[in-house]
Amino acid sequence: MKHMIFYGVSAMVIFIVLSGCINLGPDYTPPDLGIQTPESYEYAPTGTGLAVGGDRWWEVFGDSELNLLVSEILKHNWDIKQAAARVLEARAFYVQVRSDRFPSLSISGSKDRRQISGGGVGEATIVDRYDLSAPASFELDLWSRLAKASRAAWEDILQEEEVRRTLAQTIVAEAITLYLEMEALERRLQIAAQSIEAFRLSLQFVETRYQRGLTSVLDVRQARRVLAQAETVVPQFEQEMGIIQQQLSVLRGRYPITRPARRQPEDYFKRLAPVPPGLPSDLLMRRPDIRAAEERLKALNERVGVAKADRLPTITLTGGYGWSSNELNELLHRENVAWNLTAGLLQPVFDAGRLKAGQRAAEARYQQGVAEYVQTVLDAFGEVESALLTRKLQLERRERELKFLEEARATQQVAQERYIRGLVIYLDVLNAQITRFQAEDNLALVDLAIMRNRVALHRALGGGWAEPEPVAVKEDGIFFNF
Repeated sequence: MKHMIFYGVSAMVIFIVLSGCINLGPDYTPPDLGIQTPESYEYAPTGTGLAVGGDRWWEVFGDSELNLLVSEILKHNWDIKQAAARVLEARAFYVQVRSDRFPSLSISGSKDRRQISGGGVGEATIVDRYDLSAPASFELDLWSRLAKASRAAWEDILQEEEVRRTLAQTIVAEAITLYLEMEALERRLQIAAQSIEAFRLSLQFVETRYQRGLTSVLDVRQARRVLAQAETVVPQFEQEMGIIQQQLSVLRGRYPITRPARRQPEDYFKRLAPVPPGLPSDLLMRRPDIRAAEERLKALNERVGVAKADRLPTITLTGGYGWSSNELNELLHRENVAWNLTAGLLQPVFDAGRLKAGQRAAEARYQQGVAEYVQTVLDAFGEVESALLTRKLQLERRERELKFLEEARATQQVAQERYIRGLVIYLDVLNAQITRFQAEDNLALVDLAIMRNRVALHRALGGGWAEPEPVAVKEDGIFFNF
């Protein structure tokens, strides 16, 4: 009996060693994009240089409060925490799938009492039966079906981690953009306050002249109209700023609150450093959404192999070792040992095309993954080129806005001097004032557009992003960091 057990166990070990030796494929190869990617971007600054920014690229804006905001969001944002939990879920699923590659062992115990009728009337015997066994089973992974399913589940983990990073980048970019919009609104509120003060002084000046009979009531009405119009934008700007502040509070995991506007210097735009030249196009492949699309493609590729292996025979080893006795106190005696070892073969013969259709479906899903990956890369190239083109044209527009503002200020000064000398009507002065302050506001909007474009450029390139801490998963005392 010992020899039989030894040979049976030896056969199982040999099967386990041979398990997974046959790889049905297909082996993963990166898909062809079908385009010729350039070494550098069309609208990138010329010259040589490094990638845009560093791990904390937003420090280019020179704002300590913005740095603190991003740090709090990466730690406390609930959408990012939810994405981290999805990584943990994928990890747990991987452990489930991987367990199919190992033998399963159970312990079974039972007590059976039955009555056995005797030969005569009323004769019966009550018999007790005690059983204790350890059944085991193991599927031989001859076609690498279980190995491929395990690798596919692992790629799912990597995909979820890249999705988490993508979400973190999206939320950080949204928060920085909102913060820059809040700064622009604070600057525009200052411009509005300056214009209101200027129009109020103009009204006082015109009313004094009217009282002296030096001008008509029409000039007074026009001055009052312009002042009233300038005052209407303040509640609108304060509303927009308050909503942005509430959104930022929610993004950092806090109750939505508002605060008074801060004072922004007129030249706050000058804090923005230029984009380094010579951006290589391969920076794009660091984008987490592209990495996520490729990890999904790898998982789909492995599942094609799983679908192929499903159509081939399955060999399962089952066995058990235990004791069986009529007396509980004699259950573990050597003479009551019972064991069995069985090898089973299952080959699908007729399933109305179900398994073949499953393979075709897996292959179709892989082709969908290829299309998704290529489209993601193309979209990313488009975002980078669009951001670089927008940057170039917005900087040109800013130069023109500065020149326009300079001329508007000079025109206002001339109009005021000529009105005092009686050479122009007061409406010309008001129009010059309106144009000057509109130019101030336009410049603030152009500055905002350039800084928002800078955020879009960093996000499009995908590099230089500070990411949330990796999700740590503990299993059997071992930490896995992704």
